[in-house]
Amino acid sequence: MTSEGALLNRIRKAVLSDGGRKAGCVRLGIGDDAAILKPRRGRELILSSDFLIEGVHFLSADPPNAIGYKALARAVSDLAAMGAEPIGFLLNLAMPSARTGAWLDKFLKGMDQAARKFRIPLIGGDLSENEKVAVCVVVLGDVLSGRAIQRSGARPGDLIYVSGKLGAARLGLEISLKRFDKRRDARSLLAPHLYPSPRLKLGSWLARHRVATAMMDISDGLSIDLARLCESSHVGAVVYADCIPEARIPEPWRRRLRLSPAAEMDFALNGGDDYELVFTVPERRVKELKRAPSGVRLTCIGEVTRKRELLLVNSAGQESLLQIHGWDHFRRR
Repeated sequence: MTSEGALLNRIRKAVLSDGGRKAGCVRLGIGDDAAILKPRRGRELILSSDFLIEGVHFLSADPPNAIGYKALARAVSDLAAMGAEPIGFLLNLAMPSARTGAWLDKFLKGMDQAARKFRIPLIGGDLSENEKVAVCVVVLGDVLSGRAIQRSGARPGDLIYVSGKLGAARLGLEISLKRFDKRRDARSLLAPHLYPSPRLKLGSWLARHRVATAMMDISDGLSIDLARLCESSHVGAVVYADCIPEARIPEPWRRRLRLSPAAEMDFALNGGDDYELVFTVPERRVKELKRAPSGVRLTCIGEVTRKRELLLVNSAGQESLLQIHGWDHFRRR
C-alpha cells in the first residue's frame, strides 16, 4: 500500500515545481501547508479551476499520459482566454489505489510535459482516494492591471475572429469512441483531442496591446461559447458559415466513421475541446492583427450586432438562427 506522503514526494519529483520562483512570483511552492505568492507590481492575479472526471471528460481507456497533459492544458486555456501569463497551479487528485502505480507515473509524465511546455510550475494541491479518477486543477496567472480581456466587452460593429481550425478535437473523440484509436494512421488525428495547445501567446499579446474587446476559449463548442460571449456583452452576432475554419476530415475516415457530409461544419460549431480563442476586434484595429504571434491562423467569421440574436449565413446568403448544440453538463442528452 502506497502512503500519501510517498505519493506526494513522487508528484513533487515528477512534475515541474520550482519554475515560478525564478520569475519572482512564487516565494514558496509545493511542500508546505500552502504556497506563498508575491504578486508583481502593476499586475493583477487571474485564478481559474477546471475538472477532469473519468467517464465524463475522458475515457478509462485513454492514455494516462494524455489525461495528465490535458488536465493541465484545459485549465491553462482559461488563462489564455483572459490574456494572462501563467504563474503556477494546484493539483487536486482523487483516484483508486489501483491507479497509484504505473498509471500515476504516466499521468504525471504527461502533466510534467504540459507544465514545461506552458512554463507553469506545480505549487500545491491535495490527494484523496476515490472509485474513479477525478482531477481538479487550479491555475494562477497574472496580467497587466486593467488589461484582462473579459467576455463582456464586445460592441456592435466589432469583427469576430477565431484562432486555428475548429472541429479537430471532436474528430479525435469520434475515433476514440469507435475504437479506432489504436490504428497507426489515427495518431495525428487523435493529437488535437488528447494533446490540445491553448493559445497563451496569442491571448497575452491581445491583452498587452488592447486589441480584443472580448474573448473566450472555445472549450464547449463555438456555437455555445460565442452565445455566452454575446450574452455577457448584451449583443448579437452574424456568423458566415463559409468563413468558419473547419478541420478537414480525410475521406477514408469519413467512410470508416460513417460521418455525414455535414460533419465538418457540425464538429466546427458544436464539437468543443478545441481550446482555440474566439475574440472580437474593432474594425479600426484589425490591421494590428498582422503583428500577432506567428504560427496560428486567425480567421474573421462574422460581426457583432445590436440585435440580440445569433444568425448563421450560408453560402447562398440565407440567414437562419444559429442552433446551440455545444457541450453543457446539465443539458438533457
